[in-house]
Formats: sequence, C-alpha cells, structure tokens
Amino acid sequence: MRLPLSMLEVFNAIAQQGSLSAAAQELGLKRSTVSHQLKNLEDRLGTALFIRTTRSINLTEAGRALVRSSGPAFEQLSDGVESAQTVGHGARGTLKLAIPEVAYHLLIREMLAPFQERYPEIEIELLLTDALSDVLGEGLHAGFRIGGLIAQDMVAISLTGPLTTAVVASPKYLNEKGTPESPNELLQHNCLRYRFQSSGQIAPWTFSGPEGDYQVDVRGSLVANSSPVTVEMAARGLGIAYTFRDSCLDALETGQVKELLKGHRISIPGINIYFPREYRSMTPLRLLVQYLKENPRSASTAEAD
Repeated sequence: MRLPLSMLEVFNAIAQQGSLSAAAQELGLKRSTVSHQLKNLEDRLGTALFIRTTRSINLTEAGRALVRSSGPAFEQLSDGVESAQTVGHGARGTLKLAIPEVAYHLLIREMLAPFQERYPEIEIELLLTDALSDVLGEGLHAGFRIGGLIAQDMVAISLTGPLTTAVVASPKYLNEKGTPESPNELLQHNCLRYRFQSSGQIAPWTFSGPEGDYQVDVRGSLVANSSPVTVEMAARGLGIAYTFRDSCLDALETGQVKELLKGHRISIPGINIYFPREYRSMTPLRLLVQYLKENPRSASTAEAD
C-alpha cells in the first residue's frame, strides 16, 4: 500500500511531540489539519494508531509498529535535506574539474598539493581534456579554458594574463641541424606537433610579422595529443616544439632548451575558469578560485625575455 508522505509526516510528528497541538506547531499546520490527516491515515490502514483521551495520546500496537518502520526513514530524509542545504557551503566535498593539460601544468600542478594541505577535506577530480566541456551535462563543477570561448550562461573568471607562444629546441639539436632564423626556415626542420584531443586537428604554428599574424605549415616525425610531450622530446634533441612560453620555463632556465624566433611570438587570451551560476556560492569552488588568484602561476607573472 502506498501512502501519501504528508500523512506519515503528520503521524511521526504526533508520535514525537506527544500531542496533536505540538505536532501542528512543529509542522506549521492547523491542529484541525493534523487531526484530519491522522484520521485519513487510520482510515486508509483500517486500524487506530493512537489511543486518545482528554488528557493524553498514546500509541497503539499498530502505531508502535509504524513508528519502528517509518521513523528511521524520516530521519534519513531529514539528514538528506540537511546535507542538501549544507553541501558546498563548507571546506569539504568533491570538486570535479575539466582542464586542458597545458592549463594543468601552468596552474594546477604546483598548487594542488599546498591547496589540499590547506583544505584536506576537499577532494579534487581532474578530467584532462582540451574540449569545452558541458559542465552540467558531464557532472562537473567547473572547467578551465584557454582563450575566451565560454558559453554565455557560465560565469567566467580570468586567472592569468595573456599567454605568449615560444618555439624551442635543445642545444644538441641546434648544433646538429642549425638554428632557423625565420619561421619559414622551420620547413627545413623536424617539427614536433600537437594534435587537439577534442577536434583531432593539428595545432597551427602561428607567428607575427610586419603584415600581421601568419601560419607556417610545418612537418616532422612526431605528432602527440600532449603539448608537454612535444616539449620533452624537444629537450631530448628530437626536434623543435611550439608551445606556450610559460609552460616550458623550467626547461628554458635549466638550459634543456633554447627559445628561437623570439621576435615572432604571438599572444593569446589567458586561462579562465568557468562554471554554472548556480555554483557561485559553492564554498570548495570559491576557495579554489580564491587560492588560484592569490597564488598566480607564471602565466600571469613571468616576464618574457
């Protein structure tokens, strides 16, 4: 038998409060409404649930049986409602984030450990992808995006300044193959290219010139869907990589790679975090954004040579 939840709620309130008047006050109902609901419930069950006198109200055997079975269920419902009201409003919970691999290396890699040391009850789940993720449809809380292509119904917060491109190669490679003096000379070199995971297209090698930006259709022996892989292979002497300068600062500082064609760099808009407006008050997400803005990575602080 399926019973209306409101009837059971009234019954449990009477059982807990010990009177119809107290139950009515607890539920914010009129006493007559509580009495009517109780009568309807007893009629549906075909048995009395309370023994009522002018001075007291006590559970019958049937009433005690119903309390034993329905009481825990209402406690669980109450706990569920409380959880729904508090989730996201404390420094605990799970954050599911979609982030391009390059943005991970620029923003998240260095700050993830200290952030979780500060907030040990926040669990972070990372989906590494260069696609513009459907945050709500994919069960995510936020995504990171390089550039300004953000859905209009999302809140977008800028986390870095513009990103500058760089062409890099190892000293070993340059000693053996020579150093290109112009972007077009890259056509004579082994260029390590990046393929977008989402679209499957090869990322263009774009340069600035007197007449504006232009692309060079380079070729080479390696294509990878990981930009850090192309930089690593360049550091190992395989060829020349095209990346964001901020993502290879360590390799530049240690001399693993040298930057080429500095006068032909281009800049693109920096990294944004985006999320549904409904998540603006979600405490774990707010704390993450605050931490990222308080601890900027090289994408917004490094000076280009």
